[in-house]
Amino acid sequence: MQRRRRRKKFRLHHFILILLIFWLTRTLIGQSMMMRELNSRKEEVEKEIAQLEEEIKELEKEIKNKDSLESIEKVARDELKLVKPREIIYIDKNKEKNIFKKPAD
Repeated sequence: MQRRRRRKKFRLHHFILILLIFWLTRTLIGQSMMMRELNSRKEEVEKEIAQLEEEIKELEKEIKNKDSLESIEKVARDELKLVKPREIIYIDKNKEKNIFKKPAD
């Protein structure tokens, strides 16, 4: 009778131990997978941050250049078609893409 109790206790202890090992293994594997995924996402976010920082630097450079007199003059000449005082612009009437030529109605 005592042998049966010991065997049952022994089996119960083994069963509990096996369940505990299974649970720990499952938990460790799940956490490892989650860590890999999180590290992957972290690397992607870090790459995106680096790209955005580079873009910010380029935009800041562009802003500084927009404030320079040379860039202001370039915009005034190219987009607004302004000229310097006493400057004469010659227009080639034969040229197809003449920017000063009136469009035909």
